[in-house]
Amino acid sequence: MRFTGTESYVASDDLSAAVNAAVTLERPLLVKGEPGTGKTQLAEEVARALDRPLIPWHIKSTTKAQQGLYEYDAVSRLRDSQLGDERVHDISNYIVKGKLWQAFTTDPAPVLLIDEIDKADIEFPNDLLLELDRMEFHVYETGEVVRAVNRPVVIITSNNEKELPDAFLRRCFFHFIRFPDPEVMEAIVKVHFPDLKPRLLKEALTLFFQLREVRGLKKRPSTSELLDWIKLLMVEDIDPQMLRESDPSKVIPPLHGALLKNEQDVHMFERLAFMARREAGRGQ
Repeated sequence: MRFTGTESYVASDDLSAAVNAAVTLERPLLVKGEPGTGKTQLAEEVARALDRPLIPWHIKSTTKAQQGLYEYDAVSRLRDSQLGDERVHDISNYIVKGKLWQAFTTDPAPVLLIDEIDKADIEFPNDLLLELDRMEFHVYETGEVVRAVNRPVVIITSNNEKELPDAFLRRCFFHFIRFPDPEVMEAIVKVHFPDLKPRLLKEALTLFFQLREVRGLKKRPSTSELLDWIKLLMVEDIDPQMLRESDPSKVIPPLHGALLKNEQDVHMFERLAFMARREAGRGQ
């Protein structure tokens, strides 16, 4: 099967081509893009479209590559030995399988999501090079080799918080998710809100893209924030005319807490609105 998007995920032609190329080449797909552009959801939708299980591995700053392979629980073994538990004689009872181990042994071959790889230590990607390339690793405590019978589809996301090593990049198929243009964004919104009134959709998208273009924004609102905002507009039954009159350079948008996510941007819009009112007062 080839990935072309799903009923709940609008994939551009170049994104679909990137997914299918990575599957054909049997290389990890490294996806970058603005936060909120659907990088994590992509893995979920690829798994759904290809009818495969999804194994998510969400990376934190403290995550180590070894945790993705396995961990040896020596503390539990020591406790069991003190209690006289017979399980201590088989060390495999204390091997905790990691996400890569699960991905290598799951049938059918799953989609493995390594989410936000750039959050981890700079050595994290290099520590996984061999395992992702050969699709196997050695368990030192038991002497066994864990090998992928069927190669999983590996999707790796990054928010560009830190540079990834060249050796790692060479082994990936890369794709940057560009921010959707108004036409694609309209299709995305319609997927989530098929009953949205056309006039409200038009005014909301116009105001949203105007807001993204305001100079000085620390964080421009993303697709996920737009969807939250539109949901609130529908629940609160906001008149589309109110959006038409809300020039983001003069008036802070209604329900702006769904779009603006830090005090610096809120204060900037408040100053813009204050200055606009002052100029309007001088002109009278």
